[in-house]
Amino acid sequence: MRMMSQLFGDRAIIANATGCSSIYGGNLPTTPFCQREDGRGPVWTNSLFEDNAEVAYGMRMAVDKHTEYAYELADKVAKDGACTPDITKLLEEIKGGDQSTHLTIEKQRNLVDELKKHLTKCNCDACKELLTVADYFVNKSVWALGGDGWAYDIGYGGLDHVLAQGRNVNVLVMDTEVYSNTGGQASKSTPMGAVAKFAAGGKPVGKKDLGLMAMSYGYVYVAQVALGADPMQAQKAFIEAESYDGPSIIIAYSHCIAHGINMQKGLEEQKKAVQSGHWLLYRFDPRRTDKGENPLSFDSRELTIPLSDYIYNENRYRILKKANPKESAKMLEHAQENVKRRYNLYKNLAAMKCEK
Repeated sequence: MRMMSQLFGDRAIIANATGCSSIYGGNLPTTPFCQREDGRGPVWTNSLFEDNAEVAYGMRMAVDKHTEYAYELADKVAKDGACTPDITKLLEEIKGGDQSTHLTIEKQRNLVDELKKHLTKCNCDACKELLTVADYFVNKSVWALGGDGWAYDIGYGGLDHVLAQGRNVNVLVMDTEVYSNTGGQASKSTPMGAVAKFAAGGKPVGKKDLGLMAMSYGYVYVAQVALGADPMQAQKAFIEAESYDGPSIIIAYSHCIAHGINMQKGLEEQKKAVQSGHWLLYRFDPRRTDKGENPLSFDSRELTIPLSDYIYNENRYRILKKANPKESAKMLEHAQENVKRRYNLYKNLAAMKCEK
């Protein structure tokens, strides 16, 4: 969340699903969000657990409508010709402004600030109205944030619907693989063999592959990241997702106290999750298909440790091993097979040749 804030916070509009992330996201004075020296920072709201994606989608629609209205007013001001040449010149430059990078966005913002100075001196009704929406000439970054309980389970219907609309909404899923804030219940993200409430004997089935499901649309940017394993890959995914003019979803491995680990070593555990193949790193960028390239970039390296070296560092797996060693060994065997199968699936998908 802090990385997202540092990259796009000066123009971010955020809907945060109720859960751990909304607690530490809205807790002042400590917060993962940051602001610039000029005071610009994220606009944030807490949403219900089940409709967070829809709230972000409503924000996107509102932003798009205000932006459309700003451009309509700009055309009206230029057509009427009653305003100063400075306003007309600025509007032409703003309407044709490139906003593909941070530097060009900053240039656009400076032009808008200059425009607002001139608009305050103009008495025509169109200029007064344009002043109220002039900030929408600068691109806004709309985000939906939440955990796996929201994204995989209770809010999945809305999340899937929003992704399917093709609108420019960014989604960040902080995947702890369990309902963390409500007491540690199993979710569809909980992996095979992990012990949680409603899965006291270890979850008997595998984890839902949210990323692969989102990729099936073909026009959704999808990435899976783990800061402890590859922070540069994560940063690249955030920049690509935000720059994509369409729906995007980033699924981020998030270690949790419910895993039963030393939280000071959370990033090390993330690294082991990737080294074992439990967690894969990849980026699916639909823009690559326009160049005749495979949209999937598989960023995980070759597996270097067995799954057991990762999972038995955590109480959620050790509990079952202690209580029922035979069942634990059986689940580990199946989970290891699933890990290798999924790793090879993604590796082969990324190696496929794609023609334009």
